[in-house]
Amino acid sequence: MSSTRILLLGVLLDGPLHGYEVRRRLELWGADNWANVAYGSIYHGLAKMADEGLLEIIEQGRGGKTVYGVTEAGRADFHQQLMNNWWFVKPIVDPFQVALTFMDRLPPAELVNAMEARAEQLRASISMMRRALGGKQGYGAPRHIDECLQLNIRQFQAQLDWIEASVADVRAGKLP
Repeated sequence: MSSTRILLLGVLLDGPLHGYEVRRRLELWGADNWANVAYGSIYHGLAKMADEGLLEIIEQGRGGKTVYGVTEAGRADFHQQLMNNWWFVKPIVDPFQVALTFMDRLPPAELVNAMEARAEQLRASISMMRRALGGKQGYGAPRHIDECLQLNIRQFQAQLDWIEASVADVRAGKLP
């Protein structure tokens, strides 16, 4: 199951919503930072899950605003996938690891420049996420949504720590 599918089902567990409301909730939660959410695919995903019997159409609204609710089959599917995500460790797919795999294909000076630029972006992202901590609750996000930010901060910090330690190794010719 894709992360988008479980997110859509999970959001709708709180009650029926139309696609725009689902999108707004995911944006509020910052799901684009910690889940592979393509906001443009939300409407297609909702319609597909309705076809599969995981959602029901509660109301065909004016202006194309279809309101969806979760069926019992959808609740069962959500629960099963949620438990799978807790119990089974899956690889984290990160495009940076592709760049890391081929770091030997760059001249050392270019590699150092890229590493330093990435380190700056990581610092900025960490700072932005730290500022966002606690702020989403004022707009209705559950308190535990901050844990997604905390995990992202720690993952970005791990990358930053690696880069800061490895730049010296690249300059000294120890890497790659």
